[in-house]
Amino acid sequence: MILIGLGGNLESSRFGPPQRTLEAALGALAAHGIAVAARSGWYRSEPVPRAPQPWFVNAVARLATPLAPAPLLAALQAVERRFGRRRAARNAARVLDLDLLDHGGQVIETPVLILPHPRLHQRRFVLAPLAEIAPQWRHPILGLTAGELLARLADDYRIERVAG
Repeated sequence: MILIGLGGNLESSRFGPPQRTLEAALGALAAHGIAVAARSGWYRSEPVPRAPQPWFVNAVARLATPLAPAPLLAALQAVERRFGRRRAARNAARVLDLDLLDHGGQVIETPVLILPHPRLHQRRFVLAPLAEIAPQWRHPILGLTAGELLARLADDYRIERVAG
């Protein structure tokens, strides 16, 4: 199972509000040989850490692709750049964020790629849509499902499911 997290909290000059931008980004993956097999609903989430910026729109998608983890990450980053993503400061507001969460349960740690995503088990805005789309998924290191991780999460950051 290949899973990515999607997020954004700034309007795109080309695509408009974050949800439309994220939908367009999912469509753009096809040019890289990546099919979207399933997508969770959309969620609005408070910025983590809290900051004076707009709330994010988030989702999780399950992908189908022959790409190995490193080339897949490169393709995701190419789509981010095409959509205007600028990597300035960590946790800054952004038009588009595509995070590789898991790639077939592989555990990888290189200077450019860490799998599973190192903070996915700490983020409600990842775990809620992940539990929705892949309830049977288990964290490759912790051995817990997304639902179990979500139930153990103590954070108080707010998220809400929105239409779609």
